[in-house]
Order: sequence, then structure tokens, then C-alpha cells
Amino acid sequence: MRKLLIAIAFLCATATQAQNLSTRFEQTNGQETATYPEVIKYYQLLTHRFPSLKMLEVGTTDAGFPLHLVIYSPQRDFDFNSLHKKNKRIILINNGIHPGEPDGIDASMMLLRDLAQGKITLPDNIILAVIPVYNIGGMLNRSPWYRVDQNGPDAFGSRGNAQNLDLNRDFIKADSRNARAFQQIYHLTDPDVFVDNHVSNGADYQHIMTLLSTQHNKLGGAMGEFMHNTFEPGLYTLMKAKGYDLVPYVNHFGETPDSGWVEFSDVPRYSSGYTTLFHTFGFVPETHMLKPYPQRVKATYALLQSFIQFTSEHSEQIKQLRAQAKQAAITQKSFPLSWRFDMSKYSLITFKGFAAGHKPSTISGLPRLYYDRSKPYEKQVRFYNHADPVNFVDKPEAYIIPQGWWAVIDLLKNNKVRMQRLEKDTTILVAAYHITDFQTYPTPFEKHYLHTDIKVTSSKDSIHFRRGDYYIPMNQTANRFLMETLEPTAGDSYFAWNFFDAILGQKEGYSPYVFEDTGAEYLKTHPSLQALLEKKKTTDTAFANSASAQLNFIFKNSPFAEPEYRRYPVYRVVKD
Repeated sequence: MRKLLIAIAFLCATATQAQNLSTRFEQTNGQETATYPEVIKYYQLLTHRFPSLKMLEVGTTDAGFPLHLVIYSPQRDFDFNSLHKKNKRIILINNGIHPGEPDGIDASMMLLRDLAQGKITLPDNIILAVIPVYNIGGMLNRSPWYRVDQNGPDAFGSRGNAQNLDLNRDFIKADSRNARAFQQIYHLTDPDVFVDNHVSNGADYQHIMTLLSTQHNKLGGAMGEFMHNTFEPGLYTLMKAKGYDLVPYVNHFGETPDSGWVEFSDVPRYSSGYTTLFHTFGFVPETHMLKPYPQRVKATYALLQSFIQFTSEHSEQIKQLRAQAKQAAITQKSFPLSWRFDMSKYSLITFKGFAAGHKPSTISGLPRLYYDRSKPYEKQVRFYNHADPVNFVDKPEAYIIPQGWWAVIDLLKNNKVRMQRLEKDTTILVAAYHITDFQTYPTPFEKHYLHTDIKVTSSKDSIHFRRGDYYIPMNQTANRFLMETLEPTAGDSYFAWNFFDAILGQKEGYSPYVFEDTGAEYLKTHPSLQALLEKKKTTDTAFANSASAQLNFIFKNSPFAEPEYRRYPVYRVVKD
């Protein structure tokens, strides 16, 4: 009898423990998602009970809270350098970048609990690193009213963070503390696979889960081929076995997706575009907003399991591909800075949609779009997923950045770029860009007036550098990141994001009545400039009739003009 009572007591204790570890999502039958304090408290409970779990604080966020990283390592080794040496593949999972899309938050809580309890088993060659909530400020701004088109949960966070930034546009410019902390986490973990959980907007269709993968041509080389030919198909097969028909993220043009769509271009401002720069397989799962919340969370859980299984089964190949890509980046001579989709090339994919039509709006009386769920269809549609590289730029031997541009230098340091400081003042012959033209967004975009269509010329100049300026050798694995941030014509360059706007304003000028005499004296001793002036007057009537234009011409072509005006202060050391 005594043994029976002990056994019953043990079973009761075990049941109580399991009950205590149920999430808010489970306790409410999938109708609610956890609050931020509940998420952190839950992980504190898990890490207290299970030594295979550890939670770190890495940096801080705009909301004033630390950014957490939860690591699941059955061997209880939480040192990522050690784990890589032990031939472990690291999967980094990011949740709550848009807290109104909390599917990954709840799915990850249950996944890590189930692993820790032994309900499911993590392959021996896999380590999970999970950011429980990335946009903490947005999650604290909880309401039932955001994401008006989304089917559950009952309440959730907002898209904007504590600065009202969309953090999935912030991975290069890093205006938020969150992004800077993420960069630290990324380089700490050096993940082989990165997953950023989201919920889609847009059309109605039958699929519960869509998948945005790093564009394979842009990923490039053998990694890109593996992504396109093996990784993506492998995930589709694994999810099919779990009862889910995956489809590429529905980035459709036109009113409905039944005519196909172009693959989303995950440029470096986005999470998976950022991780591409450092040779990681990046993915953005997007559950369908109109599906019930329990279905979406279960699909996310299933996809995370699929990532684990595929990565484990292809562990050595993934390791080798990343190592090859890193080595290739060191020696690569020329880098493409932008991509253009080839609309003559496409894949045919199976799309399960709903028939669409138009009916009078009850608000305006005018025709409005609707989807008829009583009329599902399955058809082959065109998926335009081939991108060609454009705007190739040759890699310099090195870049030199004067130390005054500390905001950029700090970001390079945060991204573990290898740099040296000049030991003494010195004059170096470098290639210098001059900004000749650009367009600027007429309205703010994520705290910036973004520059586009940037045009430059290059000249050889002898520039005087000071002791402490930064010399950045281009023989490192960060080469691609450096090219796409420091080359001004790149779409997400630091110049495009306004870090160098100070050079676009002329600081020195002249009083015309004084410079009339100064300019005349200068022309007397510089006949070549006098000849250029006369030639321009004969070919440009407006110029010939404008005294101010002629004075400005002399000024700009003389030593009186400041050389820093529109001279891009990231200098290229190149071979003759």
C-alpha cells in the first residue's frame, strides 16, 4: 500500500508539473497569446527546471528591457564557439519582430518545453537559439484592435516598436537598440539557419503556411543552388508529410494572385537579407492571417520541427557550403550590389486559392473585391524567382574611413568587421567617389529620407588621414556586408540611409562683390580655367547671361571650393 501511495503521489506531482508548464495559448484553447511578462516568466521557469535550457541577456532594447536569447543544448554547453567546434548546427529563431503576429512566440514556447521535457527529441547535431520576443516595445503596446484583418488571437502587440520603427526595415541602419542587440546575437551565434516568424497580409487562399526564403540567386554560389534545389524542396516535402501544403510567400501583383507573382526580394534591410550578407540560410515563415490562430501556431510549430529535421539530416553539407561561401567572399573580386528579376523565367507552382469576384460595397455602393470560399481551386501559377545581378563593383584592397564618421564605424564594430587604426598622420593616394546625382524619397521612410538612383564618379586623390582613422582590409568574411553598406550605389548602403548627408551641404561660400575681384585675379594665373569658362559661355546661352553662374563656375573649379562637398568620405585603396 505504501508503495502504491508513493507511486500515486509521484504521478500527481508529474501531472501538476506538466500542468504548470502549459502556456497561455494552451490554457485558452488557442484564443490568447502570452503577454511579454508572461513569456519571460515562462522561460525563467523552464530554465530553472531544465538544465538543458539557458536564457541570456544580450544588449538592451528601445523599450528599456534587455533582449533575451534562450538556448536549448541537451549537452548543457552554451558556448557557441565550443558548439561550432563540436560540429553542431545552430538554428536561430526570431519571434515577435511584429508582435501583432505572435504565432512564433507561442510555438517556440511549446517547442522548447516539449524538447526539455523529452516529449520530442532534438537531434544530437542541432542547437536551438531562440529570441523569445524581439520587439518588446510593440508587444507591451497590447490591444485587441491592431491587425484588423487578422483572425486571432484576442489581443496582441503593435507593429511599431518603442520608437514606432518597423524593426524589419532596421537591420542595416540599426536605428533601434533592438537591431544593435540582434547584431550582437547574430555574431555570437553565427547561425547556420535563421528563421524569422511572421504572419502574412494580402490575398485569401487555402494555404495555412507560406514561406519566404532568401532569394537563391542573391544568396549565390553553391549555397544558392542548395537553397533552391534541396533546402526549399526538402522543407516542402517535410511539411507535406505533416499535412501542410507550403507555397512561396504570396507577393502577388494585380488584384488577385491567380496569375502568379514575383518572389519577394529580401534586401539587406530585412532580417533574412541581413543574414545573407554573412552566409546564413535565411527564412521568413508567413502564416496566413485569415486562418484561425490555433491552426497558425500549430503550422509554425510543425515548420520549426521541419527546419530541425532538415538541418540535422544535411548537417555536413550545410557546414561545408557555409565554409566555402565564407572563403569565397574573402577572395571574390567583384560584387553585385543590386538584382533584377527576369520576367522571362519562372517556375510553375501549385497554388490553392479561392475564386474571386466583385460585388457592390455596403459602404460606398461601388464594386469591391471578395473571395468566395465555397469555390476553392487548385491550379498551376507562375512564380518568377530568377534574379540577375546588376551594378557590379570591384572590391578595393581596403577602405579608409576618417574617425569622425563614428556612427558608421560603430556599426561596423558591432558587426565584427576587422579594422586597423592608422598609427600616424599620413597622406595616401586613394580612389575617391564624388556624388553627382541621386533621388530622395519625398516623405520619411522609417525615420529617414532614403536616397535612391545614386550616381558617382571616381578620381584618384591624395587624402591626408589622421592618426586613429580606420583602415578596413577587404580580405575578410564580412566583405559582402562591407560592399553592400560602404559602396554608395548599393540600395541599402549607409549613404542611401543618410549616414553621410552632411557632405551634401556646401559649407563654404563667397560674397559675389568680393569674389568678382578674387576670381578675376585667379583667372589671370590659370589660363586653362579661363579657356573652359569662355568655351562654356559660347555653348550655353543661359550660362553666358548669368553673372552668378559664371562666378560659381570659377569658384567650384578653384581651390577656394571645399573639397569635402559631395566627396564621399569612405575612400578606396586600389591597385594602380
